[in-house]
Parts: sequence; C-alpha cells; structure tokens
Amino acid sequence: MTKSRAFEVAIVLLIGANALVLAVETYPHLGAIGTLLDELEWVFRVAFVTEIAIRILAHGRRPQDFFKQGWNVFDFVVIAAAFVPGLHGDSAALRVIRIARVVRLVRFSPGLRTIVTALLRSLPGVGGFLALALVTLYVYGMAGWLIFGETYPQEYGTIGRAVLTLFVLLSLETLPELIQQGMELSPWTLVYYMSYVLLTANLLMNILIAVIVNSMEEARRLEMTDGLSPDYDGDGDGVPDEIDRIAISQRLDDLRTLLQELERDLRIDRGPGG
Repeated sequence: MTKSRAFEVAIVLLIGANALVLAVETYPHLGAIGTLLDELEWVFRVAFVTEIAIRILAHGRRPQDFFKQGWNVFDFVVIAAAFVPGLHGDSAALRVIRIARVVRLVRFSPGLRTIVTALLRSLPGVGGFLALALVTLYVYGMAGWLIFGETYPQEYGTIGRAVLTLFVLLSLETLPELIQQGMELSPWTLVYYMSYVLLTANLLMNILIAVIVNSMEEARRLEMTDGLSPDYDGDGDGVPDEIDRIAISQRLDDLRTLLQELERDLRIDRGPGG
C-alpha cells in the first residue's frame, strides 16, 4: 500500500491542500473562514500522523527500519514537531513547522529528490570553493583599497567596502561603471578589473558548477542503485556503501556503452522486441 501510486498521489494532494490553506491564512480579515482553517489544520495533522503510522507499520516486525532513510526521519520530525508542548496558536515556530510540511513534496518527486541530494553531497566541495573565493575577494579587496581607496572611498575606502564592491561585481552589472572610474584614474586599472572578472566570474563559477554537476551525477547514480541489497563492501551490514553503489552504476553505464559499440561494429539492428 505505501509503495502504491494511489497512496503517493493522495499524500501529494494532501500536502498541496495544506499549502493552499497556509497561503489563505496570510490574508487578513478572514472572519468565519479562519475558524474553518483552524479545523482543517487538525484534519491535516490527523491525516499526516495516520500516513506516518501506516508507513511505519509497513515494516512489520522491524519498524525501526523506517528511520534508516533520511527522508523518513525528516517526515517524522516535521509531523511530530507540531505536537511539541508549548507550540500552539499562531506562534512563529509552529508556522515554520507547518511550512516545512510543504517541503515533503520533494520526497515524492525523483527529480527534486536527486537535486536536493546533489546539493547536500556538494557541500564539502562548495566549502572548499567558498574558502578559495574568500581568499580571492580578500586579495583583490586589499589591492582595490590600495589602488582606489583615496580616490573612491565610497567603493574602496575600507576592506569591507572593497570586498562588498567586488562581491556585487560578480554579477557583472556594475562592471562598466567601475571600469569607467578606473580609466579616469589610470588605464592600468583595466588589468585589475579584467583579471578579477576572468578569475572569479569565469574560472571560479565554472569550478562551482563542476562541483554541483559532479554531485548531481553521483546522486543520480545513488538513486538508480537505491534498491540494491547485496553487501559489496564486506562489512556484513547487507547494504552497499555509497562508493560501491556509485561504482556499480558506473560499471553498468560502461557495459551499456560497450554493448552499443559492439552492436555498431557488428552492425546488429535490434528490432522492436530487443
């Protein structure tokens, strides 16, 4: 039942209705409708608790297996948090929890789930990118303070202003104005701005995109091999590690490519039946 399409569609519609009710509550002077919305909130709570209970019971004698998946833990926390003592009425914390229910739509969409997983997997790489970006901004900020600090104190009067100016420059929107200011001071300032743009807006941004794309590819492979149960890592837990699952998916892709090359070399025309 929990893996059926009808069950998932029903939960998605329920979450969508909950989101619609939250949107209506943002309007003032609801009057009698406000009472109806409060009653619907309790209906949603009961429905979501029933959903979680069904999904936990679906694991039979091992209900603890429900909490082995991160998305299940997220669902449980979001639903259970609404019943924490002290959260009632129109408190900000309760509203945040209710809004978090809408995020549960991600788990029912493989595409969105892959993107979120990719973003989480890219955090270590993004951390390294941010460190490199901060060093670059600091170096160019200090250089900008030395070059333009006295002439243009509004943009480069302090290291903070200089870094802020360069951060806004990442969008390239202010580039023509800054280049014009620099040319009034010296034509050599063009080297400063061109090197900064080439290093940050091109090189660093491409590095960031590469990190995220690589994480998305890994997340896609993990999604493909999510149903694997044999133990390939030798630790006896019965579940392959992420590295093993990514390697398996890569081997499958290599085999598909090799098969296509063999078919092309042998000029085999596969019919509709395969």
